[in-house]
Amino acid sequence: MTELLVISHPDCGLHDPVPGHPERPARLKAVLDGIAQLDSFEAVSAMAASRDQLLNVHQTAYVDRLDRVERENLESKSAIALDADTHAGRGSIQAARLAAGAACQAVEGAIQHPEHPAFAVVRPPGHHAESDRAMGFCLFNSIAAAAEHALTKAAIRRVAICDFDVHHGNGTESIFAGRRDVLFASSHQIPLYPGTGAPHRKTASNVHNVGLPPDSGSNEFRAAWESHLFDPLDRFAPDLILISAGFDAHWRDPLAQLNLKDEDFFWIGHQLKTLADTHARGRLAASLEGGYDLHALTESALAFAEGITLAH
Repeated sequence: MTELLVISHPDCGLHDPVPGHPERPARLKAVLDGIAQLDSFEAVSAMAASRDQLLNVHQTAYVDRLDRVERENLESKSAIALDADTHAGRGSIQAARLAAGAACQAVEGAIQHPEHPAFAVVRPPGHHAESDRAMGFCLFNSIAAAAEHALTKAAIRRVAICDFDVHHGNGTESIFAGRRDVLFASSHQIPLYPGTGAPHRKTASNVHNVGLPPDSGSNEFRAAWESHLFDPLDRFAPDLILISAGFDAHWRDPLAQLNLKDEDFFWIGHQLKTLADTHARGRLAASLEGGYDLHALTESALAFAEGITLAH
């Protein structure tokens, strides 16, 4: 097994504006409990994303708005609704900055030590956040910030973003649609929030979506990647693979109806690591997205981490 670089921060647990919300602080511990079972990993403390890193993917007015929300939350105990199911309370904006910063650190780690994959174990998730708005539990788009950060490096000319969260990463797609230096590949349940990502609605040549109907399981998930997503990734030949690692396609998850098992997350992790070894000198970095059953999170995150660290 290859050593895994794990980037996290306890302050990602301070984001807790709505009691009983499925995107809750206990998710962080659940994933870290899984990672702790690995034979070898290095834990690094996350640093908050800089304003410039956030402005690479978000509009100035939006970043300024969240800055104001943060100041208002310091003076009030009431959470502020950013959309119907996305709220910010005291500590939320800093947690989101740490999440985006950790994803950028994962990129740095993957570039400096390509033999060691990196995993930003953070919350809130990010792939629904668009350039100008929060949505779907997401405040800043961490994986998008990581991709733009990577493209500032001389060694990285092409970045592939692979998203196996059960929900379509609409924010990531909208930020990068039409780009020649970024490829977006996603499998997700349809129909399901946010209602985007239908394969027949081709948004751009660099976007590849596969929809899975409710009650799909391991065979359908693996066939989707093997038949529709691995080939464009292979042709793109990325210098870095980024992964939006959501574990809410697991059969235990309360927010969706796919039937993936722990071993499916091992499989997709190992397949993507093989692609990274083939094209990107092994450079691979992941950032946590969804997954709302705590037991499933622990076991799935462990399986995924084993998949991306397994030597060939």
